[in-house]
Amino acid sequence: MSGTGVGLGKVEVRLKWDPSPLGERPRHLDIIGATYSADDPLGRPVYVVHYESRSPDGTINMNRHSETGLGLGFVEVMVLELERLSSAYGRVVVGVVIHQDGGPRTFGDISNAGVLVVEGYRELLADDFAGVAESTAMTVAEFVRDDSGAWEFREMVRGFDSDPVVFTAEMGSARQ
Repeated sequence: MSGTGVGLGKVEVRLKWDPSPLGERPRHLDIIGATYSADDPLGRPVYVVHYESRSPDGTINMNRHSETGLGLGFVEVMVLELERLSSAYGRVVVGVVIHQDGGPRTFGDISNAGVLVVEGYRELLADDFAGVAESTAMTVAEFVRDDSGAWEFREMVRGFDSDPVVFTAEMGSARQ
């Protein structure tokens, strides 16, 4: 959690995975961020950010994107400038999804995969997907505004069995 009254500022979500073995279709993972209104933080996302988009105000975007993994560390990065996000938004949920265009794949099928959430040099979360090995999508983190308007981090590692489109609709649900 963040310090009292200070809150989180600029956060990065970093994703890594190894490329597919020779002869197999590429394994394509993506970071997805969903932003929810302050008036309805558990409702439908106001907007979703992924590799082909960014937030309307530029506060959430993809700095790096990979469609194959490179095996060279973190190859996909989403930046969230929470301190600049409008007060109309009270919650942001970030997740990771596996594209299923090469047949069914779960996180257990992806080698050397991991996600890291950092603010500056401070690590907020590191996960290797072992707890969601049978899932095709997962939420990673939830960022919420406290009563003072400061942003707080909450670990939100939950597995889903969804394709990217369905996952964006259900990732912020209240389901435990």
